[in-house]
Amino acid sequence: MTIEATIPNFATGVRLREDKVRGGWVVLAPERVFVPDEHAIAILQLVDGRRTVGGIVDALAAKFDAARDLIATDVIAMLQDLTVKGAIRL
Repeated sequence: MTIEATIPNFATGVRLREDKVRGGWVVLAPERVFVPDEHAIAILQLVDGRRTVGGIVDALAAKFDAARDLIATDVIAMLQDLTVKGAIRL
């Protein structure tokens, strides 16, 4: 199976939440908080446990009218980074 066919999901205990105190979005993990940038937020909002990585890439390429290959590279890199940090499961 290719990475684009995998379905990313937040790891147990990890959630994307709007933080009204900080005025933005945060990824809450046990004993950790990640503050994603605008691009990461757009990706993480599409991580729903049903959509594949390819589906996320397609949605973002359409939304931002951008080259799919460029979007795919960024999405995969970010999801792999958060997988190493234990926040995402691929």
